[in-house]
Amino acid sequence: MALAVTATFSQIAFSEALGVDFPMLSDWEGETAHAYGVQYETWKGHTGLAKRSLFVIDQEGVIRYRWVTEDALLEPEFEDAMTVLAEMAR
Repeated sequence: MALAVTATFSQIAFSEALGVDFPMLSDWEGETAHAYGVQYETWKGHTGLAKRSLFVIDQEGVIRYRWVTEDALLEPEFEDAMTVLAEMAR
């Protein structure tokens, strides 16, 4: 599942462009970003935006992998998250 602080129509366009078949959810109010501690207080004059972050959460709701950055231009090492996912699948 992917979650972003963007409007639902943006999520739909994003998933169609990438051809993904997993749920894309909108955190428009930023409640989830706040709950997970990944919300900027203020970023470039905007409040309530989520920091770029990646979580792997197992079926019991336990966070197995967490990556967060203050720099919105950085991307995570997706291989690290994929390794955790592969371990969980075993």
